Amino acid sequence: MEYRLDNIKLKPDESESRLHDMAVKKLGHEPAYFRIVKKSLDARDKKNIFWLYSIIFSDDVPPEPTPLKKLSNPPSVAIVGCGPAGLLCAVQLIAHGVKPVIIERGSPVEDRRIAVNEFMMNGNLDDNCNVQFGEGGAGAFSDGKLNTGTKDPYNTKVLETFVHFGAPREVLYSNKPHVGSDILYNVLKNMRKYILNNGGSYMFNTRLTGIKVKDGKLQAIQVIDVRSGLLTEHRYDAVVLAIGHSARDTLEMLNRKGVYMEPRAFAVGVRIEHVQEDISRAQYGPMAKYLPAADYKAVSHASERSVFTFCMCPGGVVIPAASEYGGLVTNGMSNHARDGRNSNSALMVQMELSDFGEGLFAGMEFQRAIERKAYAAGGRTYKAPVQRVGDFLAGRCSDHFGLVKPTYAIGTVFAPLEEYLPESVTNALKLAIPDIDKRIKGFASPDAILTGVESRFSSPVRIVRKDSGESVSVAGLYPCGEGSGYSGGITSSAADGIGTAEKIFRKFDRP
Repeated sequence: MEYRLDNIKLKPDESESRLHDMAVKKLGHEPAYFRIVKKSLDARDKKNIFWLYSIIFSDDVPPEPTPLKKLSNPPSVAIVGCGPAGLLCAVQLIAHGVKPVIIERGSPVEDRRIAVNEFMMNGNLDDNCNVQFGEGGAGAFSDGKLNTGTKDPYNTKVLETFVHFGAPREVLYSNKPHVGSDILYNVLKNMRKYILNNGGSYMFNTRLTGIKVKDGKLQAIQVIDVRSGLLTEHRYDAVVLAIGHSARDTLEMLNRKGVYMEPRAFAVGVRIEHVQEDISRAQYGPMAKYLPAADYKAVSHASERSVFTFCMCPGGVVIPAASEYGGLVTNGMSNHARDGRNSNSALMVQMELSDFGEGLFAGMEFQRAIERKAYAAGGRTYKAPVQRVGDFLAGRCSDHFGLVKPTYAIGTVFAPLEEYLPESVTNALKLAIPDIDKRIKGFASPDAILTGVESRFSSPVRIVRKDSGESVSVAGLYPCGEGSGYSGGITSSAADGIGTAEKIFRKFDRP
């Protein structure tokens, strides 16, 4: 018989071992099976903060899950892109007996880390291997946050897969699960080893340059080795497009080849950086010393445009995330311990299609334009333009830092946000920051730092697909993940990858 206990409260300084003791007391002996299924923090009353748990336990160990059906005549499948969508698609296909080929324009994570560090330290950008491109996708150099607002049935499978390959087990039950960029490094290597050991293969440093289509059906793809320049052509029964939100050249090529897509609205903004201790104190009060680094999530409707925080990185750093020469992009990153001095978050302003002008790629050009303006404002060296919050709200240029020192490694240049962001965006931010401060004390601290520009919130287009998962215009082509415009974030993209694998399985599951 299985037992479940809910709403168990533990004080911040109490050990989780008490949960196991409760199971032993209930059964009268050591359980054969024990698992935490939910953990959340209730900090609504700063004088009475507690962890809230649910546990299950029993005298019997649950049976192993039934293996997935393997295809008797598996198709040849290529997956373009090695981020969460592509990797989870590959793992799921292998479970069905398919041996996928993963095509990735960037490098394996070991070499990618070297390239990213070179850019972060010295500003030397590799436009094929960077924070956006390479094994693990953009999520490999963020916080590895696995929380999502979606209700995809594959979300649990995503968490289980990450844990299987080395993520902390707590991501299975935490209401705000995160892995950390340092641990993701090993998770990615473990995934690669599994895929290779089960017949899959990789084509790193290889970019998709063309597709051949006949009578609305994919015939072949063309790729180039970005190191040697060698062009080759390959035929597959199915090709998954898990290209991420920043493969602009690939999107333009697909449009030229007749792949139907639609423009999408997105958000733009900056990173806002505070001293982590101040955020923890604002969120938890005197109990902060017993708790992990605090995060936050905020929305403001103080102006006509919604302003919201996104990708909050407690104890993290602001990082350069450009993928095109002459454009400046920022992102946030933190390791599993989240023990850095500062916190940072994207502070985003929602845009509308009408803001971008006419044309399929008007939004993409809008992104590119503000990235180039931010690059110019930073001195054209990938240094980031920054402004203190107090100066931004007062309408003056900054000339010094206060308590908050920037973590952006390449370096910073004082420049007002108005130099690179539209007036509609800066006006919304000026109303939103004091508004959010009403709920998060210190959010509008004069010494907080605004670092530009955060422009890669989501894909500016959607590659439209049918219920079968295939492109509406090219059979055999499966848009997937963030680059397709059907997901956002690690978990929803990975779940979309699993779902795409299942759709490929159903198409080729013939008697």
